[in-house]
Amino acid sequence: MSINLRTVYAFAREMYPKITTEPIQYGTAGFRGKAEFLDSVMFRMGVLATLRSRFRGGSVIGVMITASHNPEPDNGVKLIDPKGEMLEPSWETIATDLVNVSDQDLEQQVAKIIKDNQIDVASSSHVYVGMDNRYHSPRLLKAVSDGVIALKGNVREFGIVTTPMMHYFVVSANTKEAYGKPTEEGYYKKLISAFEELRDGCLEKGNYRNYLVFDGANGVGARKMLQFIKRMNKSLDITVINQGIGSGKINEDCGADYVKVQQRPPKSMPSVEPFTRCVSVDGDADRVVYFFTDDSGQFHLLDGDRIATLVAGYLMDLIKSCEINLRLGLVQTAYANGASTDYIENELKVPVSCVPTGVKHLHHKALEYDVGIYFEANGHGTIVFSDYAKSVIAQAVTTNPKAKTLLLLIDLINETVGDAISDMLLVETILNHKGWDVKDWISTYNDLPNRQLKIKVKDRNVITTTDAERICVKPVGLQDEINMAVSNYKRGRAFVRPSGTEDVVRVYAEAATKEDTENLSYEVGLLVQRLAGGVGPELTKPNNAHL
Repeated sequence: MSINLRTVYAFAREMYPKITTEPIQYGTAGFRGKAEFLDSVMFRMGVLATLRSRFRGGSVIGVMITASHNPEPDNGVKLIDPKGEMLEPSWETIATDLVNVSDQDLEQQVAKIIKDNQIDVASSSHVYVGMDNRYHSPRLLKAVSDGVIALKGNVREFGIVTTPMMHYFVVSANTKEAYGKPTEEGYYKKLISAFEELRDGCLEKGNYRNYLVFDGANGVGARKMLQFIKRMNKSLDITVINQGIGSGKINEDCGADYVKVQQRPPKSMPSVEPFTRCVSVDGDADRVVYFFTDDSGQFHLLDGDRIATLVAGYLMDLIKSCEINLRLGLVQTAYANGASTDYIENELKVPVSCVPTGVKHLHHKALEYDVGIYFEANGHGTIVFSDYAKSVIAQAVTTNPKAKTLLLLIDLINETVGDAISDMLLVETILNHKGWDVKDWISTYNDLPNRQLKIKVKDRNVITTTDAERICVKPVGLQDEINMAVSNYKRGRAFVRPSGTEDVVRVYAEAATKEDTENLSYEVGLLVQRLAGGVGPELTKPNNAHL
């Protein structure tokens, strides 16, 4: 098979010309921005995925078109490596260089990638492509497919799917279906079969009631949850809201990010009984948080930290009951609530590691354990089992029936990436097993009040951090001033970090009281505006602020 790289340039010039000279950066999970500027990026990522597949000996590479929790006008692209992990970091640089070259230099840049990585362009390649339900996703999916076709690669389009489903498809194909069948039906069957066998007909136990409300963020997660419900044998009673029908826009006043950051239910939330379990996912269904309101109407959040502690305690007890010796660890980011870290280390006695924000960092660290649990506070996370752990568990089944539960849990968990629906089914399994309602769950420890702010800046790159993003090293002096502000508050903690996708600096603060937290976040926000070139609107001064 001969490849004429001139075809790549011809496609780009005629159909996907680069229309902006603004540099685009590879963020924590790929490229993201306004949809109207992404056609050339998508085409080039189709080209890159084809080259990556050939570099990996013809393994399937996945491309997911989504802007995740971003507003509806945005879109983005995530590349998925053969084992379902995020794109290898060295290729992030290759991807960044490729999307930023001019159309005239594109052919030469592709030739450079081929030469530098010794890619056999005549070898086979396989690229899977999926998209979320944004109105511009079909156009961008075609651009990716044309990028594959320009290099005579093989492309398979899956249409509208969740991001975790794309990860599942890639791994299933590359393991010759050992992980599962690489189809939408194969995905449903694997998760539902494991969930219903774990439930074993016991739908309610103790304080646990078999009902929840599912906020689908008007995204693809809502569509797929409805498909789950059709296929489940009434093993979970679910009401789906924000289904993306009518005027509802993806992530607008709903979804996991809105609920987490705003600390309130979706605006479209129907009236429900106090203490009803409610779940919110994000636009591409890789994040999940729980919440409820009590009998006084007060909102309570059960975020990724709460899910992590629930899962860690359950798995630790189950592993002990199976009488097997496995190294279990939990990975967090700086956004993890300090109270959750204290609980994990001091009550559960589980080792905790802290890494920079981004699932790729958590996933890599989790692989160091036999059983690695990771969840960002925003609800993005999963559990990974090493090959050694799986062999030990499989062997234990022959002598201890409880080990069968662990095997079923491995099938229920989408190990490749955070999967909102898989994680939700896992939480429901654990709560049912314990006979817990949300009051039991939230009573395990008391969260410290916390607050997040977004400060608009001219250039997010003026902020540089270290120590898993907990320490700011540039601009010089900012961290010293943050430390001084923090010292004024009991149990105070704050950090700043640049966004991976937009020119904003993210501020996180927590303290012993809500009032102190509001004041601390305000003080740190002012510091960022003054020392990092803030251009956004003035911060709203809290009542009784010290400044």
